[in-house]
Amino acid sequence: MTLIDVRSGAQLPAHREDITLRTADGLTLVGELATPLDHPPVATLVTLHPLPTARGFMDSHVLRKAAWRLPALADIAVLRFNTRGTSSPRGTSEGAFSEGIDERLDVEAAMAFVAERGLPNPWLLGWSFGTELALKYGRELDIRGAILLSPPLHRASAEEVAAWRDNPRRLIALIPEHDDYLRPAEAAERFSSLPDLKLIPVEDGKHLWVGERQVRRVLNEIVAAVNPDALPLPEQWEAAEDPA
Repeated sequence: MTLIDVRSGAQLPAHREDITLRTADGLTLVGELATPLDHPPVATLVTLHPLPTARGFMDSHVLRKAAWRLPALADIAVLRFNTRGTSSPRGTSEGAFSEGIDERLDVEAAMAFVAERGLPNPWLLGWSFGTELALKYGRELDIRGAILLSPPLHRASAEEVAAWRDNPRRLIALIPEHDDYLRPAEAAERFSSLPDLKLIPVEDGKHLWVGERQVRRVLNEIVAAVNPDALPLPEQWEAAEDPA
């Protein structure tokens, strides 16, 4: 066995499948599904990427590292996709950016794929712009909950936030101490209509979660919500050596 440090470039074993999603308005979206190699997942992350007009896409680093690590470390399936009009190395999704309006159909297409594949215990994982989609549209979907990374609360209205009150779906928000748009004190005020929200201030955190320490914190918080039995996430992986 060879020990691999689980750091920025580590891509752990998983079954990785290029997929396409079909929206109700006839668009094809490109994506990837990563699942545990030898057994079914215990839960599923449907990831919603940052703002495409600010270089957000399915490969934005926290989402990419979730897909590279969590199938192996936490038995979690990770679905990533480019919303309409968004490009990445995987390809370009059809359509055009719609300021979070028509993207509702993109989220619904991802959830239809989850249902079709029978993927278990789905959660939305939104980052920045992706949190807006989760807040606007997630409360009516067949999900266990939504995890919000760096929510800016630009497009999700106060009424849409308040509509989550008494919703059986769990809502968890990770708020960086030094966020560019929404810091912990303001987040507590703007989410005050949701007494059941779990708001997690992250010391020294920034909007983009740069650095391995911040990525590791985010991934551990995700797993704490979705599959706590897998905690703590190991920082090394035993890799089988290739036969000579």
